[in-house]
Amino acid sequence: MPDIYVNPDAIPVEILDAMKESLERRAATPQETASLQSYLGDVDFPASARVLDVGCGTGPQSRTIAAIPGVGEVVGVDQLAPFLERGRELAADLPNVSFEQADARDLPFDDESFDVVVLHTLLTHVPGPEGVLTEVHRVLKPHGQVAIYDGDFTTMSVATADDDPLQACIDAFVDDNVHDRWLVRRLPDMLRSIGFDPASSRSHGHLDTNAPVLTLGWTLRGAYYLVDAGKIDQAEADALEAEAQRRIDAGTFYGYMNYVSMVARKT
Repeated sequence: MPDIYVNPDAIPVEILDAMKESLERRAATPQETASLQSYLGDVDFPASARVLDVGCGTGPQSRTIAAIPGVGEVVGVDQLAPFLERGRELAADLPNVSFEQADARDLPFDDESFDVVVLHTLLTHVPGPEGVLTEVHRVLKPHGQVAIYDGDFTTMSVATADDDPLQACIDAFVDDNVHDRWLVRRLPDMLRSIGFDPASSRSHGHLDTNAPVLTLGWTLRGAYYLVDAGKIDQAEADALEAEAQRRIDAGTFYGYMNYVSMVARKT
């Protein structure tokens, strides 16, 4: 199954609505809040920094960046108009935040017009991520920085034993939402080839046990994809959801994925 983001016009409305809610729900988790603050702390924001948030979604990163002392302007870019509409609503009281619709591989900005570019969970969804990084290099000022945060989707799991039936939901989620699950492992070399110097990197494990949010959402959406692909019927999907809930009630649910952050400077 293809990555759902590759053909955004074909995403069903109900899935778009769920994705909008999921982006904000994910950003609000303690794990993701801590990860964002951690890797943004590795960025040298100059005074009155102009920051581009590419693949901004509904704008949770844009709003966080706008509150960093010294940041002058944040421009969020996404290809999905419904995400941007929601982003504008949520950032209505932030005068230094704006949003534009654009493809990350063809940014509508002048050369050397930003101090910092943020790519938060974007690159693994893009065919030809080198094209995105080339555009980022173009719009960055000399010695500007790009901050990248993305998932190592080879590590995504809710399995607690071999052949765990819930893992099939996770595998379906990755197939339908990720273009390249291996990307972060090749990223340092890719950055160097385009003209960046990867200055720092971190690992950010996201673990859900009690009251899971992110990994439970992946599981439930994966069950939806399995039904949509005709691999299981709705009754089987309901049984998988019930099993996930049983584990939550019993205190045995376990969900995990490793995220990676890298900050690189334009050379």
